[in-house]
Amino acid sequence: MSDERPLCHRDDIPDGQSRGFPGVPGSFIGLFAVRQGEAVQVYVNSCPHVGVPLEIVPDRFLDGPGRHIVCAVHGARFRIEDGFCLSGPCAGDALEAVPARIDAAGMVWVPADAGS
Repeated sequence: MSDERPLCHRDDIPDGQSRGFPGVPGSFIGLFAVRQGEAVQVYVNSCPHVGVPLEIVPDRFLDGPGRHIVCAVHGARFRIEDGFCLSGPCAGDALEAVPARIDAAGMVWVPADAGS
């Protein structure tokens, strides 16, 4: 489909972990995905506080126990299931969710313009 693009295969993200991805060509904003079991949540890699990428180390978007998404710059904590900020300078705000679907083969698809 021309209105979607493949992000990765679900198995490319270990269960309980996260992975970063570049945005569309020419964009400075990337995406990241978090896998929990068969589910994969995808978000724009930009903290709602000041718009910086969330990770300092590649693919490290989660706290130690893997319970929350964390902004490495400001320490804000976000729920994995909906990106809602629980604590930090942007408490009450949320990450920008990206609609994602997983096809029968396990490929994760996002809108073609996601991360633009």
